[in-house]
Amino acid sequence: MQLEYFLILAAALFCIGVYGLVISRNVIRVLMSIELMLNAVNINLMAFSNYLDPDGIKGQVFAVFVITIAAAEAAVGLAIVLSIYRNRDTVDMEQFNLLKW
Repeated sequence: MQLEYFLILAAALFCIGVYGLVISRNVIRVLMSIELMLNAVNINLMAFSNYLDPDGIKGQVFAVFVITIAAAEAAVGLAIVLSIYRNRDTVDMEQFNLLKW
């Protein structure tokens, strides 16, 4: 397949992630939007790696690294959300004022 198809797919996923990040008030949706954006980056890494160096695995290695970071980010994010939900009984971002003065 051509590089342009992968770039269009990655751009669409990234735009959906940004839209969900900006519009949503629910923390879970925000985390899912961040995951979509990271997956768009992974698609770009794989596509450019395959396009520039079809024999190398540099893009795959970076994609695995990004997946690892995304898994850690999701685990920490969900732990924070669970803690906030237990204390506040809501996951609405408008009602979080823990770090505000």
